[in-house]
Parts: sequence; C-alpha cells; structure tokens
Amino acid sequence: MGAEPVRAAVPPATEDDRVSVVVMSRDRRDDLAGTLPRHRAPLVYVDNGSGDGSVELARELRPDADVVALGRNVGALARTAGVRRARTPYVAFADDDSWWEPGSLARAADLLEAHPDVAVVHARVLVGPDETEDPLMPVLRGSPLSRRGLPGPRLLGFMACGVVVRRADLLACGGFDPLVRFPGEEEPVALRLAAGGRAIVHADDLVVHHHPSPRRHPDGVRARAVARSALVTAVLLLPWRTVLARARALLAAGGPRALPPAGVLLSAVARRRRCPRWVERDLARLAG
Repeated sequence: MGAEPVRAAVPPATEDDRVSVVVMSRDRRDDLAGTLPRHRAPLVYVDNGSGDGSVELARELRPDADVVALGRNVGALARTAGVRRARTPYVAFADDDSWWEPGSLARAADLLEAHPDVAVVHARVLVGPDETEDPLMPVLRGSPLSRRGLPGPRLLGFMACGVVVRRADLLACGGFDPLVRFPGEEEPVALRLAAGGRAIVHADDLVVHHHPSPRRHPDGVRARAVARSALVTAVLLLPWRTVLARARALLAAGGPRALPPAGVLLSAVARRRRCPRWVERDLARLAG
C-alpha cells in the first residue's frame, strides 16, 4: 500500500536565494513524502513518468515547487531539464531519498561565488539513520590530483545527490548525456567539465543525508548498470584501450547480455569526442 495522503505543507524557509534544489524521481512516492518537505530552497521536482501519484504528492507537499511531469522515463536527462527550469546561479541535486543539511547550501554558494573556476562542489554524504559516512568520502578527501590553488581536493567524478553545480557550467557542457541514463550518469559530465577547464572539488563542511530507498535496486543489479554506463562513457570520451578493458570486464561478469544495446554503442561511436590527454593522465593517476 502507498503512503497515507499528505496535506499541503507550508514551504520551508529558503536558506539561500542563490541556490535551487532539483529532485528527479520515478515511482518513489513514499520516499518523496519524507524528503520533499526538507528542502530549504526553491524546488524543481522533475518526474520521470511515475504512475504512483508522485506528481500529485509533490504538488500537495510543496505548492511552491516547479513540478515538471515529463510523462515518460528519460533517465538522468530529467536533471538537465530541472537545471534549465531553475532560476538561480547554483543548483543542488537531491535524490528522492536524500536531503541537504541546513546551512550547507549557503556555504556551497559562498564557495562557488569565491572561486569562479569551480563548477561543482561535492559534499560529505552520510548514509542511513546511523549517519555512517559513505565509503566514497575518504577516496574523495584523498584525491591525488593537483589542487592548483583550489579550495579543496580536486575530483574527476561525483555522486549526483551530493553536489551543488554552477548552472551555467552544467548547461555549457551539455548536461547529462542522453546515452548514459542512470545509474553511472555522472562520469561523462565530470569528464566534459574537466576537458573545459572547470573544476570539481570536495568540501567536507557540506553535508548531505542519504537514506537509501527500500525500492532501490540490489547492489549487484546496480553495479552492472553502472558498468554499462561506464562502457558507453568510454566509447564517447575515452581511449579505445579503455573501451576494450571495460567491455571485457562486462563480458566476463555477465556475458553478451550484460553489454549496452548495440544501437546505444553505435550512437556513442557517432558522437565520440575523445577527452584531452591531460584529463586521461588524471584518470590514470586516480586509477593508481
């Protein structure tokens, strides 16, 4: 059964009028009921064709929100649609099972305003009711990449639910790629930003709370989907040796059925534009 009907809520006070929050979701009404009221910012909710009443709930819970009902599942492109609708210079992403700790949005805006070469700032992500630090966080803090005077460790990737982006930079790099849907959709965005000389940095004083949905795919299913996205990204942007390595790993794990559809791979080849060599060198440093 679904959640009980929720009465229209009084929108929370806006923390900082420089930052909007974009949430994309599909058929996660129960999760949205717990997270939409927590966003202390102008809210854009983009729905990927839900059939469980998520759109109606969003309008009821957040009458102040810009609710975009796409009517079909376009994957991570929904985030780009949300960024286009936002009217603030900075945009925070949140999943239907995550929210930003009060104060973090304002600090992120201050950081982006003070460092115009930074396109994305990555928060510390705490998982579940026990607030366990996501295992990716020590990896981000320990990034070996040169900081070049940046305000934090420089990154070549991100978790979408844990970042605030400079709207103009996200749109200038094309947003989320239509061929790399979800999950694993962040890598091509990160690589294109880096290729354009734009920085992604980690800031430990920004905090996101993530309580993974019970409707989330099992870890094994999710890992295979991420690996498929990684292969498509490699075809789009990385050396052929990386494409072959990622393809072999997918085949070894799941056989030919694990590969992305042939049409997707052919489209990626047609749009292929290899990253600059210095971005590839940074990727090699991260790989160890």
